[in-house]
Amino acid sequence: MGNMELKRKTSMRIALLAIPVLLLFGACSGNHDYSPKPRGYFRIIFPEKTYQQYNSTYPFTFTYPKYAVIERDTTPQKNGKKLINMKYLLNMQFPQFNGTLHLSYESITSKKVFNELTEDARTFAFKHTVKATSIDQGIIHNPDRKIYGIYYTIDGNAASSVQFYITDSTKNYMRGALYFNTTPRLDSIQPVLNFVKKDVDTFIKTFRWKGE
Repeated sequence: MGNMELKRKTSMRIALLAIPVLLLFGACSGNHDYSPKPRGYFRIIFPEKTYQQYNSTYPFTFTYPKYAVIERDTTPQKNGKKLINMKYLLNMQFPQFNGTLHLSYESITSKKVFNELTEDARTFAFKHTVKATSIDQGIIHNPDRKIYGIYYTIDGNAASSVQFYITDSTKNYMRGALYFNTTPRLDSIQPVLNFVKKDVDTFIKTFRWKGE
């Protein structure tokens, strides 16, 4: 009797130990098709697009969205080797989207200065080539307002997605660059980028040189 009871207990232990192993093999042998869940993002509530006029003593004016804030930028910056005119360095902040449209104005004093400024704008745009999947150039042309320039659309995970310059080609020059203060990831910022791009377009469409 003692030996039979011992054998019975041993058999029960073996059976109990075998159950998890069988369950594991059963789970692995199933023909289940697992796929990773797509990355989720917070739902973004966009504000209504309403605009206001920007007026100052500066030699230009434009309209900008009411959910943006315009501030003077006092950080020393350069266009190439030349120090930017600090009096006309502005940031159009989009606090809700953690983004900034950097704006810098300079006077054109010669053909040489004009060529340097436009070449600098091109250099700044194409420095993002490493991260960009493509960089497209669009012509800005509005003779009625004496607005001419280039609009750079930078696709991919580059730090800046939009850059441009506008000029009257004789006296005035304005450059803009849109940056988001976050790690560049196009799939996450695309809805915000599309939204803010419309504000950049409105800026260009409503931009005026004073005295023109």
